[in-house]
Amino acid sequence: MILGIDVGGTHTDAVLIDKFKIKKKAKVPTDTHNLLNSLLQITTTILAAEDPAKLQRVVLSTTLSTNAIVQNKIKRVGMIIASGPGLPPSLLPVPQNTCFIAGYVNHRGIIAADINAEEIQEGVTKLCQEGIDHLGVVGKFSTRNPEQELKIAEILSSRFRHVSLGHRMSGHLNFRRRIATTYLNSAVWDLYQRFVQDVLQFVNQQGINVPIYILKADGGTFEVAKSSDYPVQTILSGPAASIMGVLSMAQCNEDAIALDIGGTTTDIAVFADGVPLLESLGVTIEGHKTLIRGLRTRSIGLGGDSVVRCENGKLIIGPQREGPAAALGGPFPTPTDAMIVLNLTTIGKRDKAVTALEPIAHLLDKTVLETAQQIFEEACRKIVTAVRSFIEEINNQPVYTIHEMLEGRKITPKVLYVVGGPAAAMAGPLGIYLACTPFIPEHSEVANAVGAALARTTAELTILADTERRLLTIGEEGIQIPIPSRFTSEEAIAVGRERLREKALAMGAKEEDLEIEVIENQEFNMVRDSYTAGKNIRVKVQIKPGLISGFTRGKTL
Repeated sequence: MILGIDVGGTHTDAVLIDKFKIKKKAKVPTDTHNLLNSLLQITTTILAAEDPAKLQRVVLSTTLSTNAIVQNKIKRVGMIIASGPGLPPSLLPVPQNTCFIAGYVNHRGIIAADINAEEIQEGVTKLCQEGIDHLGVVGKFSTRNPEQELKIAEILSSRFRHVSLGHRMSGHLNFRRRIATTYLNSAVWDLYQRFVQDVLQFVNQQGINVPIYILKADGGTFEVAKSSDYPVQTILSGPAASIMGVLSMAQCNEDAIALDIGGTTTDIAVFADGVPLLESLGVTIEGHKTLIRGLRTRSIGLGGDSVVRCENGKLIIGPQREGPAAALGGPFPTPTDAMIVLNLTTIGKRDKAVTALEPIAHLLDKTVLETAQQIFEEACRKIVTAVRSFIEEINNQPVYTIHEMLEGRKITPKVLYVVGGPAAAMAGPLGIYLACTPFIPEHSEVANAVGAALARTTAELTILADTERRLLTIGEEGIQIPIPSRFTSEEAIAVGRERLREKALAMGAKEEDLEIEVIENQEFNMVRDSYTAGKNIRVKVQIKPGLISGFTRGKTL
């Protein structure tokens, strides 16, 4: 059996899957002040009369890191930057408490200038005086030689609660994005540690003794205990879960749109020939351009529980959520109340929904029924506008799927998949607006939990070989290995495959799920005095995002 849990901002959902069939499903309100209570409540419900010993894995997805960043509920972070010559500090995305230091590694990974320990200690003292106890350390070319970052961490580790190192975040060379990624990793570290502790405590209390995984932004998983040093990998875990849910429940082979309409937000995803799109460089969140590999999504602040108000005769929906719909005891009218008034759903108390809409109807000089219809249509229009804008943006750039880049490809969706609470009410009208055939998968109300449960472990590695220096570097691992001068790209690929396999198994992957592919293979000659002095080889390998072995996509759960 597999237990999938989605810890959302509004609800926590869970599914129990046995032999690839949904045996049970449950939904409880998320207690944002005590997630342990929500986890215990939902697992107590779903595991009632079940033997926890029969579980094979537990997988969670969460909006915790995402919401903390979006709501600016993150820790202050100090940054140590070794930028070397080139970009001036004014052009780098650095936070307020940043120290630029001398010493740097050049583009080949050779130490061009040593770091100064006294300079570092002096800068750090100022950070400590500001009350900062979380640090990020980034060198421009640290992915090609992490020695200076590691040395700085060794000097400073006793003075900070946590130190995030840039070369550990990604093997990509993009300096600006690596700074942003390292900063966010430190900023949400404390919050995420508490989440990990809650998860480990709840599985202990429930007598669960199986691997526990968390879903990443790329739709893949890794073990919760292994994830604790890389919380930034879990940003946009929630939207990734909805994409994996649609991927598992729908037999999609064409261009399509997927919408997850929740209580707070609507998450938008697009499929090319049935395959989810991937961010080519990394996801962007609240203006922070990162190197976190993730599925391409767009979230808007509109959901079933968004606050509806009228200002200067204009109807405004969201982005705030201040509780459930008025029909369910909430303080403000919402799109859900409008759907209840229109008899598009039978939840809650209709008389409370009518009462909540009356002041808005008065301001609009309309009946309550007319007002409910206008609210519903406006909510649909806002979603449609966001979808069209997203597709236009995609079609103005190269299209990357989780498998490949599609040269010159234009996305023309024909099918609309809708999951989430309001799916039944909104799928039809949205399909008409978007000229797509609407489809609501079975169990759509727990699609995120299904997607998390069936996702397989993913990982990637970057291999850099400099045959002149006779040195191979594995960027993300901070490892350097001697190689012969005649080392080839084929040998680099072999090293990458084996090291990636070891890494994935350590992250909790199963051998049968290791679908490894080479996504980059470049080789450049290095010339000295008109002679080839060696080669610079760059290889990137990944385990493709997808569903666990044995599950057939679109299979009836």
